[in-house]
Amino acid sequence: MRGRARPAGRGERGRQNQGGGVALSTQTIQAVVIADYDQTPQVEWVELQDPGPGDVRVRIHAAGICHSDWHAVTGTLPLPMPMVLGHEASGTVTDVGPLVERVRVGDRVVVTWVPACGHCFWCLNGAPELCETANRGAVSGTGADGRTPLRWRGQPLHRFSWSGTLATAAVVPESGVVRIGPDMPWREAALLGCAVQTGVGAAFGAPIVPGDTVAVLGLGGVGLNVVQGARMVGAARIIAVDPVAWKRELARELGATDTVDASVDVLTALLDLTDGRGVDVAFEAVGQVPLMALAFNAVRRGGTAVMVGVPMPNAELSLNAFAFPSQEKTLTGSWLGGSHPARDIPRLEALWRSGQLRLAPLTTHTYALHEVPEALQDLLSGRVARPVVVFPDAEAPATRARTHDPAQAEEE
Repeated sequence: MRGRARPAGRGERGRQNQGGGVALSTQTIQAVVIADYDQTPQVEWVELQDPGPGDVRVRIHAAGICHSDWHAVTGTLPLPMPMVLGHEASGTVTDVGPLVERVRVGDRVVVTWVPACGHCFWCLNGAPELCETANRGAVSGTGADGRTPLRWRGQPLHRFSWSGTLATAAVVPESGVVRIGPDMPWREAALLGCAVQTGVGAAFGAPIVPGDTVAVLGLGGVGLNVVQGARMVGAARIIAVDPVAWKRELARELGATDTVDASVDVLTALLDLTDGRGVDVAFEAVGQVPLMALAFNAVRRGGTAVMVGVPMPNAELSLNAFAFPSQEKTLTGSWLGGSHPARDIPRLEALWRSGQLRLAPLTTHTYALHEVPEALQDLLSGRVARPVVVFPDAEAPATRARTHDPAQAEEE
């Protein structure tokens, strides 16, 4: 029954509050925990509290791994420790707290990492991705009340950006989940939580005019989705830049018309491909300061450079100031692709169903939960674009992915 705590069952135990009544019970789950910076992530047994007001519990079936997870491990993102990693996933709602209205037990959902409050300045002004409450919780690793639903070794355990999805279950705000259809494969749906929203959204929000030429610097899970977004909004020429050959080939499969090996003089190559003019729009999708400067220098007069990758919080970017007035260039950022998850995840699902958004080619490398350290190393080495942790019960529905991939259907 919605909003009512159930008696403790296997793996759960009720807690007595100070008045003697039964408070929220807890469930023991497995989660990928980092105890402190630069330590190897480990699968640990942790306690997960039942959902409180406005929260839902999700059984995780698939979870993507992002470079941001690695930044948390190294301390490049100075988040509080210890922490459960992961911030994009798909799963099934198994319990809901009081005041939950949009989802119910049994719903299939995507978990995303900016649960907008809906009433702060930014939410009210059409930028829920910049939500003040969500940002504060992402930095603190706790909820709006300063608490976390996780405990480990008797101490509070933080979660990555409201999520902590590299686990068998997670308790997240209702605004951090969006329902999906009954037949969408778990591993593909998981990428809608971050990589696809961020990449496709960045392209949708950029000033790309049909017929434009764009450049995408960096072909990880986000950059490859920028390529797809640019294709869908009508870019005539999409130049994909990366040092890894197989990623450049995958970018072509997803819509790139040209590729550049990042080990060469990229600026000269981009200028040569555009008759010395520069591209109309350039996207930086890595978070490296030199590439940010490159993206700005590669756009034509009157062009736009979009910073999508996440650099170190204290990184500084140096650019030629005269280029702003004299060349009328624009430099802008994109956070979660400027997405409103409740609006945009259904749109992305619709694009996937129509065959315009291809997700199966991005989910070819899957891992078990205990293989997360290996997955992170594969991500860093360029052996994989987007590692996906898939739980055993997710294998069956995931096999249906081929029926929604026109290219694979043709091969078969």
